[in-house]
Amino acid sequence: MRLFSMYRWVRTRHELGCRGRGFMEAPWAGGVVLLACVAIAMLLANLPWTAPFYRHLLETDLSLLVQSPDGLIDWAFPEGMTVEKLINDGLMVVFFFTVGLEIKREIVCGHLSSVRQAILPVIAAAGGMLAPALIFMLFNHGTLAANGWGIPTATDIAFAVGILSMLGDRVPVSLKIFLTALAIADDLGAILVIAIFYGGELQLGCLAAALAILAGLCILNRLGEKRMFVYLAAAFAVWGLFYYSGIHSTLSGVAMALVIPMQPRFRREYFLHKMPWLKERLLGANPDCNGDGVVDDFPNEEHRFYLRQMKRLASGSVGMSYRLEHALTPYVTFLIMPVFALANAGVEITSAEYFNIFHLSPEIGSIGMGVFFGLLVGKPLGIFLASWIAVKARLAVLPEGGSWRMLLAVACLGGIGFTMSLFVDSLAYSDPHLVDRGKIAILMGSTAAAVAGVVLILLFAKKRAQR
Repeated sequence: MRLFSMYRWVRTRHELGCRGRGFMEAPWAGGVVLLACVAIAMLLANLPWTAPFYRHLLETDLSLLVQSPDGLIDWAFPEGMTVEKLINDGLMVVFFFTVGLEIKREIVCGHLSSVRQAILPVIAAAGGMLAPALIFMLFNHGTLAANGWGIPTATDIAFAVGILSMLGDRVPVSLKIFLTALAIADDLGAILVIAIFYGGELQLGCLAAALAILAGLCILNRLGEKRMFVYLAAAFAVWGLFYYSGIHSTLSGVAMALVIPMQPRFRREYFLHKMPWLKERLLGANPDCNGDGVVDDFPNEEHRFYLRQMKRLASGSVGMSYRLEHALTPYVTFLIMPVFALANAGVEITSAEYFNIFHLSPEIGSIGMGVFFGLLVGKPLGIFLASWIAVKARLAVLPEGGSWRMLLAVACLGGIGFTMSLFVDSLAYSDPHLVDRGKIAILMGSTAAAVAGVVLILLFAKKRAQR
């Protein structure tokens, strides 16, 4: 009976592990986790017994203070660091680093690697950023909220691609590729917007030092330096310099991604020559490697040596950029982005007035209407019109198997802002009241865009099936 119970326990544990891995590998899993974290954050920010703890935790100071008794030495690093800033200025660096690696890969050998492949998504992304910015300014030009024009310009790739994957074959594969490439180009545009318009006062000394380190890394890359610790050690210095330079520190992640080598340390010919030799030495390793007459089980010390050499050879035969992207993506999807959502999506709702996003004030403007209609109307309209103009001008072609109606439906999913929109919202305003207004509008606008996209896709797919 005990053996049977143990077998059932081991089997149940194995099945749960398989289901967990299957869930994490699903393209929609990240979106589901983010939604759960949004709901948790809203509860934490509004339940009477959790709201004070939630706000005080985010405002907890984490700076390292070095101070002498006479006050001669008074130094804090990083200056002004809190739990919330650690998440937004620290953990999000890894998110932007991964985004930078993905953009670099797509430009070098992916969907954006040729003019023909890139032209339509890039033009559509540009239209999808311009239109919502204009709609936002229609409601907020000349008001206190005007600085938030960048909030509705971004697309959340995790939610958009996740929803498309759940819709299965109702959407042509070419349009799924189009939306993925558009979201990547959109991320690049959002990074430029943050760098140019949402930085602080420039400290040229820190910026020059950071650029000098990045230039040195570029030279090392050209000279063939492929050891990871060289680049990771420099990454911490670049982050610190960006933190004090006035350019948002998360952009150090993108800058570092651009100098990470994509070429592997070992070439194909070397791998094919070396791996069989190591395998032969491994199989011929002496089982009595200690010379004491006792046969060791596999792997013994000599076996472990050759296994380490094989691991080093296999790892070095894949470019550092690919290895880092592959290693970091699960942590970004299931740790960093959920933690960001927990820290930034929690809005304390003191009255039902918060949900009145259609309120317009001559002095403040209307963040709610600017963001909501920017995401729901501006993004789809900008993507669709820019794509239509590009195709009619013969600069690009409509994705194979797609139709204008289905492209409009997919463009609606581009109105899901969330992660990048929340991030820009936190940079655009210093008034917590305005920040919270922006968050509510982002959540409502992204939800409306997602619902509109799904409904249109299902409607158009049904009509196509009836033909």
